[in-house]
Amino acid sequence: MKALVYDGPGRRSWTDHAEPQLTAPTDAIVRVDAVTICGTDLHILKGDVPEVERGRILGHEAVGTITEIGSAVTTVKPGDKVLVSCISACGRCGYCRSAAYGQCLGGGGWILGHTTDGVQAEYARVPFADTSTYVLPSGVSDESALMLADIVPTSYEVGVRNGGVKPGDTVVIVGAGPIGLAAITNAQLFSPSTIIVVDKEPARLDAAKSFGADLMVQPGEAAAAVAEASGGLGANVAIEAVGIPETFELCTKLVRPGGHVANVGVHGAPATLHLEQLWIKNITITTGLVDTSSTPMLLRMLTAGRLDTSRFITHRFGLDEMDEAYDVFAHPQDSNALKVALFRS
Repeated sequence: MKALVYDGPGRRSWTDHAEPQLTAPTDAIVRVDAVTICGTDLHILKGDVPEVERGRILGHEAVGTITEIGSAVTTVKPGDKVLVSCISACGRCGYCRSAAYGQCLGGGGWILGHTTDGVQAEYARVPFADTSTYVLPSGVSDESALMLADIVPTSYEVGVRNGGVKPGDTVVIVGAGPIGLAAITNAQLFSPSTIIVVDKEPARLDAAKSFGADLMVQPGEAAAAVAEASGGLGANVAIEAVGIPETFELCTKLVRPGGHVANVGVHGAPATLHLEQLWIKNITITTGLVDTSSTPMLLRMLTAGRLDTSRFITHRFGLDEMDEAYDVFAHPQDSNALKVALFRS
């Protein structure tokens, strides 16, 4: 088969690779029908995630068809169309029993495209298939479900839910990439009074407006915009959706006393935490890896037409156009790409 293989920082190739085999009775083999690229994959290619070894197949977001199952798999069968979650869950450890699947101690967590081969390939082995895949209801397209593999549950859980967004809040989202746009979508479920989005790219600010943001500003304008919208208090919730020191530090400047900074971005370098300024302000800071405990709920909303994922994908490719898709996704300033999707021909 063909697969997207990481060959060290800055190097990748769409190349021949052995097809996956069942290695545990809880595994399933999935024929990949639709797959996307994540900002985390770009962090890996930069060398920001040193746990990823050379030769690893990347990717953790896919929709596919089950072709083979292990002897212990009971909830999916060959022929089922499934969403492959970015998080694998053993279902038995203490963290999984409390729905904290991202912290799984039984061999799961974020492993696809990280510590085991991922889904940017023609076929993929999915560990713990019973608890790490979701059968798609009829009428739900591959493309719409694909956004529920990572960015929608991530922005919901790590950004909006952990950040404690409430009706009437002033919410600032720093970063208008796919995660930031998903945070707009999810924040709207809780009726904040104002959603302010900060980004330096005009095209992404335009996208934020189309997703329903109330104010779109450049980083240098953020403090004044947040102050005006909040009566000088600052944001109730500041969501970091980039993953660089400057954006995290900006969030800590924009949040009000008693407010919440919810870090969603994947960081590859240290950021300065100005405790000499923050200690007196009753600030809560949360970080997190998505658990995907919200995925069944979000899938129900998608099926019922209460959640719109159609605006995220701006570029579509065949699976064999993986290199071109990476180039487009990695240079949004040139392509205006949000999410790219690749489909089996």
